[in-house]
Formats: sequence, structure tokens, C-alpha cells
Amino acid sequence: MRDYVLKETNWKVVKDTEYKIALLPWGATEAHNYHLPYGTDSYLGEEVAIEAARKVWEKGHKIIVLPCVPFGVNTGQIDVNLCMNMNPSTQLMVLRDLIQVLDHHGIDKLVIVNAHGGNHFKQMIREVYLDFPDVFVGSLNWWQFGDVEGIFEEPGDHAGELETSAVMHFFPDLVRPLNEAGSGASIPYRITAMREGKVTSQRIWTKATVDTGVGDPKASTAEKGKKFVEETTDQIAEFLIELASISNEELYSKR
Repeated sequence: MRDYVLKETNWKVVKDTEYKIALLPWGATEAHNYHLPYGTDSYLGEEVAIEAARKVWEKGHKIIVLPCVPFGVNTGQIDVNLCMNMNPSTQLMVLRDLIQVLDHHGIDKLVIVNAHGGNHFKQMIREVYLDFPDVFVGSLNWWQFGDVEGIFEEPGDHAGELETSAVMHFFPDLVRPLNEAGSGASIPYRITAMREGKVTSQRIWTKATVDTGVGDPKASTAEKGKKFVEETTDQIAEFLIELASISNEELYSKR
């Protein structure tokens, strides 16, 4: 049992532990090329959160990892069989309910460990602040930590080298042989401002991808995944230790 993982621990431990931070992994259930599981984002979000929490726990800070929310915003993938969608408005309601529980139990810091590019929590965090001004709510995208360019030849955006390597590290039995994977070629917008990211819109996955992947996974290895996860969780743990070491009233530097 890992006492920093809520679904594994028990009331004997929980009733006597004053947790400082709750981590909420948030993933998705969607196609990831031909070689990765539909649960890729949920698997990775949860494992990264747990490994970061382990490092924080071993430094003496009480932290708890909540069960992963396995559904994300997948409106653009609705034409792909069994890509499960949860609208942002629903996510907001789920988030508000969970914060209400944490607030009631005296945990005033929540960090969302996001693992799905379609999830965006900034506006939700602004909205829940009005109901729970004493609770710090932050979110991070786990893949934005670590030395991406130094480890991967072509990280990719979805089921590419980065994600594939990470799953190969954590769950090698869930990865089909890479010679069965598609190329991960994506189809860009015709409009210049949209290609450059100056204009955003809903990306329609069946029109923007060939095999549901974005990024070539052929150079993926478990060793790359292990190195990246180690760097990533080190950096996330460093942030969490800083956050645990101060009160919410001390978040801003003194002038």
C-alpha cells in the first residue's frame, strides 16, 4: 500500500493524516494511433502524479493522489469510435464537487495533473475561485516538464515518440509492436493564420489525422520514457514541495 494514493490507502491511515495537497490526475479515453491504448492519457497522468507524490512524501510532506478522472474533452474525436467525450461544462461541475469535499476536510491546495491536450482548466479555476476563495487550485500539463528536446528526436503531439516512450516505460505490455503503428502524419489547416496558431478552432480528428496519431512513434524506447519521466517527476515534485512549504497567504513575494 502507498499511503499517498487514496484508492490504495485506508481509513486507519487517512483519519490520522493531515494532507497538505491533493493531486487530481485528469486524462481522457481516446484512440492513440494503432499501437497505444485508449487509456494512454489516464494511465500516464495517474502514474506521473503517483511518482511525483512519492518523491514529495519521502521528503516529509503529506500529499494525496486522488483517483484519475478518465474522461476528457474529445469533441473533435467524436467521429472516432468510442472516443469518450466530457464537455468542459461537465468538467467544471466535477471539479467544483471535488473541491467542495477537499475544502470540507481542510485540504486547501489542489493541483490538477493534466494528461490530455484537449483539457483546459484555466477558466474553470477562475470560476471555482468565487465559490472557494480559500482553496488554491492549480493545473499543470505533465509533458511540459523535463528536457523534451534533449531526449526525443520528434516528440509528437499525440501518440508520438514522447507518449509512446512513456507508456513503454510504465506499461510495456500495453504497447503493440511499433511496426504496427501508423506514421502519425497530420494534415495541416489550409489557412495560414490557423497553421501558425494565431487563430484557434476545433480540430476535426478524422480530417486532421490519418491514423489518429500526431507524431511519428518509430524512435520511441522505454529508456527514453524512463529518463523523461524521471526528469518530469523531479521537477513536478520540486514545485509541490515549494507549494506544501508555504500557506496560501504566502504565495506572493513580499514587495
